[in-house]
Amino acid sequence: MGATGLRERLRRGDVLAGTFLNLGSALAAEACGVAGLDWVLIDLEHGSGSEGDLLAQLHGARAGGVHAVVRVESAERPRAGRALDLGAEGIMVPRIDGVQEARAAVAHLHYAPHGDRGVATYNRACAFGTRPQAIAEAARHTVGIVQIETPAAVAAAGDIAALDGVDALFVGPGDLSHAMGAFGRVDAPEFQQALRTVVAAADAHGKAAGILVPGHEAVPGMLALGFTLIAVGSDSTLMVAGARAAAAAVHAT
Repeated sequence: MGATGLRERLRRGDVLAGTFLNLGSALAAEACGVAGLDWVLIDLEHGSGSEGDLLAQLHGARAGGVHAVVRVESAERPRAGRALDLGAEGIMVPRIDGVQEARAAVAHLHYAPHGDRGVATYNRACAFGTRPQAIAEAARHTVGIVQIETPAAVAAAGDIAALDGVDALFVGPGDLSHAMGAFGRVDAPEFQQALRTVVAAADAHGKAAGILVPGHEAVPGMLALGFTLIAVGSDSTLMVAGARAAAAAVHAT
């Protein structure tokens, strides 16, 4: 992870490799960093972990030297604030359909006058009261990622990307393709056009475009489209793929 924060890396256009954390495991978070990934998404929307597992996973991510973003279950104000107070570097907000929803969601990530995040200094983010200046510093470091998962969100992508506090647009390919009536058909022309629209919207406002892909084989195509924040599968799918390959190698002998 080094001294450079995730927000700075997104803004300068770094290509960042990551994965989703489904297992709720601190060791999985740490292992992802050891493996050389740049970032992990601790998934509280679909993952099997819970808010109770979050702190341990954040500790694991730090030990592994990997940036940690938390996908909250909803855009409700307390969800993002709790994750940030525990030390998450950024928040991913799912199921945003328009600019008004996005504006309200990212407001929850920032303190006044830029937002409505609640203020407390005894938490981990403020080093348990020893770094109250972290309140003032948060605006420079907190990462806001808005998911684009519906045709309405694609249509509003430019307006969403223009918002202060939005650092990246992140396509949820499962939800988006399902909403477009093309579930799983990532080569469908209308889906490919939606991807190009999202990347163009992000580029126009100096923001990053991200996407989840099922495996590394899909990465070159997404890089060619202009995506830079890429998540490859999840801890669970990567483990299954590795175990399958190992089993196949043994059984083939």
